[in-house]
Amino acid sequence: MIDMKSYLPEKIRNVAIIAHVDHGKTTLLDGLLKQSNVYRDNQVVPDRVMDSYDQEQERGITIFSKHTSIVYHDYKINLIDTPGHADFSGEVERILGMVNSVILIIDAQEGPMPQTRFVLSKSLKMGLKPLVIVNKIDRPHADPDRVLNETFDLFVELGATDEQLDFKHAYASALKGYAHLELDDPKEDLRPLLELIVSDVEPPKGDLEKPFLIQAGAISYDDYLGRQLVGRILEGKVRKGTPVVHIDRTGKESKCTITKVEGHLGLQKIEMEEAGAGDIVCLSGIPEVTIGDSLCDPNAIVRLPPIELEEPTVSIDILVNDGPFVGKSGKHVTMNKIRDRLLREQRANISYQITEGENTVTVAGRGELHLSVLLEAMRREGYEFCVSKPKVILKEVEGKKNEPISRVSVEVPEQFSGAIIDQLSRRKGEMQVLHTNSEGVTELEFLVPTRGVMGYRNEFLTSTKGLGILTYAFDIYAPWKGEISGRQRGVLISMNNGKANAYASFNIESRGKLFTSPGDEVYEGMVVGEHSRENDMIVNLTKGKQLTNVRASGTDENVVLAPPEKFTLEKAIGYIDTDELIEVTPDAIRLRKKYLSENDRKRFSRSSK
Repeated sequence: MIDMKSYLPEKIRNVAIIAHVDHGKTTLLDGLLKQSNVYRDNQVVPDRVMDSYDQEQERGITIFSKHTSIVYHDYKINLIDTPGHADFSGEVERILGMVNSVILIIDAQEGPMPQTRFVLSKSLKMGLKPLVIVNKIDRPHADPDRVLNETFDLFVELGATDEQLDFKHAYASALKGYAHLELDDPKEDLRPLLELIVSDVEPPKGDLEKPFLIQAGAISYDDYLGRQLVGRILEGKVRKGTPVVHIDRTGKESKCTITKVEGHLGLQKIEMEEAGAGDIVCLSGIPEVTIGDSLCDPNAIVRLPPIELEEPTVSIDILVNDGPFVGKSGKHVTMNKIRDRLLREQRANISYQITEGENTVTVAGRGELHLSVLLEAMRREGYEFCVSKPKVILKEVEGKKNEPISRVSVEVPEQFSGAIIDQLSRRKGEMQVLHTNSEGVTELEFLVPTRGVMGYRNEFLTSTKGLGILTYAFDIYAPWKGEISGRQRGVLISMNNGKANAYASFNIESRGKLFTSPGDEVYEGMVVGEHSRENDMIVNLTKGKQLTNVRASGTDENVVLAPPEKFTLEKAIGYIDTDELIEVTPDAIRLRKKYLSENDRKRFSRSSK
């Protein structure tokens, strides 16, 4: 058991770590855990140990906020690792109410980036005073002084108070495991950062003698205990067997009893005899709890305001898979099963908005990546379904149609900058920044309608030969910018059912880029490739070579095919057009036409003859 008497509110520090993608949050947390002696001497610890979700490990990004804690001298430091991608900003917004400060990590070479702006603005609005860590100072082109000045300018731009502008800072190399307050200080370990947290982060407010009160900032699940509330105790104490009143978002009250109180130490959950105000804990015994719900003392009912999140900006429709391959690899194919799974997700993750229709379920989220993570999770659980092209969510402001605008940041070699400016301008982008440094790298910043950014990444990588960096985050709602041209090329559509073969693929390859390999099953209406021209084209991938009894002089030519284009979910979401669907199954991602018109069927008939 953890002795909670050692951790009065004034001996607790609650801190969230925020940063742009790949600026070193999870690596820094790794270093803090290793240097806090929370592991056994012989324990094998993987890199980025907090990224425990399988998609986080595969994608190399943090998707869900996670809580851990370390003990430094006689202080308990609760640390929350947060996602750096703006699509998962709901994870950041809902845990900021659990902490008293944030550690803002900035790359010593790249400086503040679009996602840095987003997470920092949320922290400043909540009145938190960040600590700034300039990370990766051991990199060859690190320029910590410039980055620190840019960070100060960003604080000013976001309307920071005088107290917030007077932020404390340190320099670090999370990978090498050291931090120091001045550039000339010795590079030993991360203790200077821990000292900074203890001395400059305010202890949590709360009175141990007041009636118990907590709000759910996150939800976890245990196979034996069921749903568990994770949150910071606002007032009072709690222990196993404590009777409480659970108040949900509608105001409904129900009586429950706490069956287990747990805290974190390193990677482990440890049962606690008692927890008090200011600590972040995990409580069991409330089966219907969801994010934003309150627990309070039965003799002092308090209804806390709900956790407010930014509204979603992008939505997709999810439909039943009615294609010829339905049920071949998935277990859950009916609309009832799909709807139930999505509603369960909404109860655990309030950053999604689910709207039920007669034959569809509309899912709204923060962006293509945010939506694709949910779809990928469902796919791995054995669900089959179809997905429509994403649509931006419009707002009516003073009688005018407004749409979401994204702030797009681009770094490219100078020779590609002209092409990128042209492409983003055609997508109704407005340039805000243009700067070329001494290394010949051009930095561009645009404000672009979100619908103009969707599906652009593939074109961007092609235009820059893979040498460019593209990041974007939602910025504001602004008046509708007019029509934006969609995909520039048509698609190749299969005219019949069967297996694709090498001979037919080789003959069709000159007409465009294929999405299938020889031996793949195809069906009528399935999108099997991208046409090299603007119009769609009907093709027969199953047509075999005519055989005769006349021996050819010499040998048949060897068929060599280019590798087919394979789609991930987010790439497919960005690629499809309004009359197309993505067919998602556990073992395949296919594209297909939403419906075949009478003209299409006549063209199929003529082609087959």
